[in-house]
Amino acid sequence: MSRTRTAILAALALVAGASGTAVAAVAPEPGIAAVPCTVDYKVQNQWDTGFTTAVTVTNNGAAKSSWAVKWSYAGNQKVTSGWNAKISQSGTAVTAANESYNGSLASGGSVSFGFNASYSGTNALPTTFTLDGVTCNVDDGSGGGGGTDPDPSGKVDNPYAGAKVYVNPEWSAKAAAETGGSRVASQPTGVWLDRIAAINGVNGGMGLRAHLDAALAQKGSSEEVVQLVVYDLPGRDCAALASNGELGPTEIDKYKTQFIDPIAAILADSKYASLRIVTTIEIDSLPNLVTNTGSRATATPACDTMLANGNYVKGVGYALNKLGAIPNVYNYLDAGHHGWIGWDDNFAPSATLFKQAATSEGATVGDVHGFITNTANYSALKENNFTINDSVNGTSVRQSKWVDWNRYVDELSFAQAFRTQLVSVGFDSGIGMLIDTSRNGWGGTARPTGPGATTSVDTYVNGGRYDRRIHVGNWCNQSGAGLGERPQAAPATGIDAYVWMKPPGESDGSSSAIANDEGKGFDRMCDPTYTGNARNGNSMSGALPNAPLSGHWFSAQFQELMKNAYPAL
Repeated sequence: MSRTRTAILAALALVAGASGTAVAAVAPEPGIAAVPCTVDYKVQNQWDTGFTTAVTVTNNGAAKSSWAVKWSYAGNQKVTSGWNAKISQSGTAVTAANESYNGSLASGGSVSFGFNASYSGTNALPTTFTLDGVTCNVDDGSGGGGGTDPDPSGKVDNPYAGAKVYVNPEWSAKAAAETGGSRVASQPTGVWLDRIAAINGVNGGMGLRAHLDAALAQKGSSEEVVQLVVYDLPGRDCAALASNGELGPTEIDKYKTQFIDPIAAILADSKYASLRIVTTIEIDSLPNLVTNTGSRATATPACDTMLANGNYVKGVGYALNKLGAIPNVYNYLDAGHHGWIGWDDNFAPSATLFKQAATSEGATVGDVHGFITNTANYSALKENNFTINDSVNGTSVRQSKWVDWNRYVDELSFAQAFRTQLVSVGFDSGIGMLIDTSRNGWGGTARPTGPGATTSVDTYVNGGRYDRRIHVGNWCNQSGAGLGERPQAAPATGIDAYVWMKPPGESDGSSSAIANDEGKGFDRMCDPTYTGNARNGNSMSGALPNAPLSGHWFSAQFQELMKNAYPAL
């Protein structure tokens, strides 16, 4: 999934791994010294002026209590920032030394670090590395210039890099019809396949093939990404009612044969082979099995049922398997958001559960190209006025009512940390993250311009936070929300793109009960008069009034999102 160089002592043979990204040494001949170390230098993302690299060092010599890796560039590459190592550069020579917490490197053990760098011209891969002064690898002969090599499946490392993204003409028309809406009507948004009927189109609207045909027309001679939300699990949204699905908890076979199989058949049509098809797999599903089951105060009988019957795990695994087998489909599995799984007792268990789902029903971790956070949610991208490490009068920010012992205060820090956790449980080291920024701008007159007062930790956090929700658990049609960062590729380390997967202006759920044939119930969290439940700390819902069914156009919300956009329109 990315450019890579793994090199070893010249005296030993190189054996290419099946994935094209791993190289291992054969056993040495008698009398030849063992390989002292290997270095895997992998360019994960690259653009016109910079790149992101992950480096893994394996020590095959004596155990070390500290280490330093050195290499030199042939061009004008300059390291600009790094993580998990102290990185310095003098001219073309780079040194990466251990941090205080990762100096121990056992015999046969590995350590990983990464960095961002700038360049112009050709980004040639380094040819020689040393570990503590010992030459442990040489150029493996793969050559290398700019660009991102595709993996054997034909997939590129970051599908958004160098590509246009599909503008849904149906959403664009609704946006353009709003006063001031032409300012954002050309932005790309996700196409939601949220029931079986959506595959062929609902109420005369565009179906999946129609969208793919329109994407081909928009594509021209360029690369084009199409963003799909695959969202119809049996027993869907077990902890909410506003977007409950059409399939009952036991209808896993119907999900497979009438929903996933027809979608896969269309996406596999050779007519669409030139498109890069990004699929967001089943939002608001797997984390429920961690946070809303068992003895937790937030547990629901419906989520206990889905945990017991395994149909969330089976459904996600089946979708990953069927869609991941298509060469131009890039599966991004939904990973909740920081205000859902950022707590210690949710963070690691969620990653483990995702690994379980990604290796069920014939799927493998290779069927997961990445993960997406904050889909259809409101968590601020980056809180600049406070950090999780701050304290006020000796009281940690984590103890504030808003943070409530979470380890993350915004989506960017969460997504980057969760990516590391996902890799640690067995997902590919080249996975990328998407962040839905469609409604997390929190601009307008209510946006703080600096930290809050240091009277208490709560005044400090509440006075400085951009996210103006009453409670981080509030998720339905939030008052005061604004459009967030515009869609863009490779905006930050480990992030493949900021996306507008949730089309701004589409309701999260109705403010009162509305009869419908879409399988959508009424959730009090969408009622502005609701005083809350355990999942939002028994707070007011913060929802806008007079909202229609989920997915239906909500003009008042769209106007509010434009008014509060950050960056401003």
